[in-house]
Amino acid sequence: MRATALITAISLAAPAAAGDIVLQFPLDCTLGKSCHIQQFVDRDPGKGATDFTCGTLSYDGHKGTDFALPYLSDMQAGVAVRAAADGVVRGTRNSMPDQYADGQNEAAIKGKECGNGVVLSHGSGWETQYCHMKRGSILVQSGQKVRAGDVLGEVGLSGKTQFPHLHLSVRKDGAVVDPFAPDSLDSCGGAVAQTLWSDPPPYQPGGLIGAGISTAIPGFDEVKAGTARQASLAADAAALVFWAYAYGSQAGDSLELNLTGPGGRLVSHRETLERTQAQLFRAAGRRLRGGLWPAGRYTGTARLIRGSTEISRFTHSMEIPPSADPASQ
Repeated sequence: MRATALITAISLAAPAAAGDIVLQFPLDCTLGKSCHIQQFVDRDPGKGATDFTCGTLSYDGHKGTDFALPYLSDMQAGVAVRAAADGVVRGTRNSMPDQYADGQNEAAIKGKECGNGVVLSHGSGWETQYCHMKRGSILVQSGQKVRAGDVLGEVGLSGKTQFPHLHLSVRKDGAVVDPFAPDSLDSCGGAVAQTLWSDPPPYQPGGLIGAGISTAIPGFDEVKAGTARQASLAADAAALVFWAYAYGSQAGDSLELNLTGPGGRLVSHRETLERTQAQLFRAAGRRLRGGLWPAGRYTGTARLIRGSTEISRFTHSMEIPPSADPASQ
């Protein structure tokens, strides 16, 4: 269960002006539950990177909005990408493999960093581009008319990417436009006068993607894949480990991990994060020292804290069933 405590709403911003494109949410997911916005358009005209709030959720030269899925397993299950506005398909790509970008496939990706995707033309110079979609999932073809909400394909891991997500770019006459604050790309912060969204998504300045309880510290690849959570817990498990997976951390943030069971608190760990990171995970646990873990409910709670404010919380619970051996109880 995920809870967020600091969300900067931009829903009071005015809708797009007459003649501007109006965008609908482009994914079949719920922000803060089954997806999150990992990165926004870079507003820094120099070598740095800032999002439209002057926050850190961007990187140098980023030209779109990244709607991320929690785990690779979510991508494999299938999450639909939908047209953000009425338009005509201007081009597609559908054959690139879904794989993490690394040095071994750099040459194959060069010039096709968007991976599989769709470009829609909306008239009056407006375009939207949908990148990193799943191979073989594209359902539209060039010249086809689509309506806002029509399914274009599914979220994937194609092109230059390190996590399953949809990269949505918005352009006017070929120039990048930030749909959250379209007036100018050379500044950030301050009140947002208008957005291009029909229902502006709230801004969450980093947060917890997920958490789980395991019997050993998982690898980061397991965490990202969605396979790190233990399916069940046994009373004779060698250890109980609580881990948390986060995005958008800033240097100086604190990540707190607590695990409690029938006998009280097992883990209490708080770590100051030394650097700003797009994604990270941390784990803490306790070894079994003779006997068995008590039967009952075990609950892990992770908190991401910025300054004195909790910006995100995630709770995960599991049960250890009663032992079948009466002598061990």
